[in-house]
Amino acid sequence: MPDTLFATDAMRAVFSARARIARMLEFEAALAHAEAEAGIIPWAAADTIAGECDAAAFDVLAIEEAATRAGNLAIPLVAALTRKVAAADAVAKGYVHWGATSQDVIDTGLVLQLREALLLVRRDVTRLADLLVERARAHATTVLAGRTWLQQALPVSLGLKLAGVVGALDRDLQRIDISGKRALVVQFGGAVGTLASLQDKGLLVTESVARRLSLSTPDMPWHTHRDRLCEIASVLGMLTATLGKLARDLSLLSQTEVGEVHEPDAPGRGGSSTMPQKRNPVGASIALAAATRVPALVSTMFAAAIQEHERGLGNWPAEWETLPGIFLLTSGALAAMIEVAEGLDVQADRMRANLDLTRGLVFAEAVQMELAPKIGRDTAHSLIAGACRRAALQGRHLRDILLEEPDISKLLDPPTLDRLFDPLRYLGETRAFIDRTLANHAAIGAIA
Repeated sequence: MPDTLFATDAMRAVFSARARIARMLEFEAALAHAEAEAGIIPWAAADTIAGECDAAAFDVLAIEEAATRAGNLAIPLVAALTRKVAAADAVAKGYVHWGATSQDVIDTGLVLQLREALLLVRRDVTRLADLLVERARAHATTVLAGRTWLQQALPVSLGLKLAGVVGALDRDLQRIDISGKRALVVQFGGAVGTLASLQDKGLLVTESVARRLSLSTPDMPWHTHRDRLCEIASVLGMLTATLGKLARDLSLLSQTEVGEVHEPDAPGRGGSSTMPQKRNPVGASIALAAATRVPALVSTMFAAAIQEHERGLGNWPAEWETLPGIFLLTSGALAAMIEVAEGLDVQADRMRANLDLTRGLVFAEAVQMELAPKIGRDTAHSLIAGACRRAALQGRHLRDILLEEPDISKLLDPPTLDRLFDPLRYLGETRAFIDRTLANHAAIGAIA
């Protein structure tokens, strides 16, 4: 399948091979200037090194091919950079990658990619939440059957269902911000995380590198402590679960027999290779595919976090494609659900018709709660349950059965029953819940 189906162009660009090398070269340039600032290497050498850190001038394919023999991408990249620097200044050649190790350049390069990727994710989560806010507000009183165990239960509103997703997305946004703040730190520790090769200037250089790259400085190098990356993976796992929940509900509501919502209709969208009539929920399919695949990738990140001593073997490389893969799938799911939210086709008449399918049984609780203060909850429950069974067996409306039951009709007159069988009057705190959720969303947006 084409990558375009499950990831956006923007996210693929962030994690492209050339972008990866470009971010690693940013680290090398920052390192050279930081070490010159600390008096460790000459400024002229640092300027020469930084001047050669142009990713466009490197043969990415050759570096990737050499990485299969070297064991990681940094070794052939540093070798290629050293050759370029040597051609420009033989003295500067000796100062390339001074005091650093392969993991420093690879991890910091990854962190720089994560910063870009998190901005893209945050932008799209905000866009989706804003779209759902509009829909939730517009459909605050659009009633449909609430379903439990896939069976009709009580009336709810579409606005309430969508507001629930808005609340989850807002929590996802908060988790993205918190985890991103922890993860966007420089990695610089040298061979075993002591920076002994820089003697007493290691921390000074670290802080300078971080400042030049607009990253934070960690308390210490984190070569084999991967909790920050695991947290990012977990947060995206929760986000894709939120997207999967929305996709699952909308796809169930779009089934032919239900027909309460549909994804946007456009030529070539959601068709079938053999059935001309099909209108498949393709956006939901993409989001559900991501929600299915991402948890396994998150678990890989956790498994890879158990790394040996000061530098891991095998488990660190396991992260290299896994974390970008999580971001790619998340981007595709977000784009798919944004498109769905933008053009969601709501069939309010069908929702109301489906609510009437049970001939009033969905209002049984409302009637029971009206009777309970008069005759006791257990007695009310028994009476209404019996009436529900008769209504189902006879294929009649529950309201008609209740009017024929003397023990009920003497307590509930026709106007009262009319009120109890009005779905708009049995939505409880729906409006308050929607208003609270949307107000919280607005507050989060104002803070951001």
